[in-house]
Amino acid sequence: MKTYPYEAMMTPFEKFKSLDEPHQYLKPGITMEELDAIAMSINDNEAAQGLKEAKQKLFKTIAEQSNQAA
Repeated sequence: MKTYPYEAMMTPFEKFKSLDEPHQYLKPGITMEELDAIAMSINDNEAAQGLKEAKQKLFKTIAEQSNQAA
């Protein structure tokens, strides 16, 4: 089992920010400052809830499409 030191743990956004020139990977019109503001505006639990709701919506859409195709 691989373990990581606590100091090396990062969220996906923290890892993204640690890349060399991360702004080059952003869609046109989106800035790092905007992403930082979004990241700071919600807490971890709110972000997890939003992710859960987005996944449920996605899977519902997939299920509906597969039912229509059948």
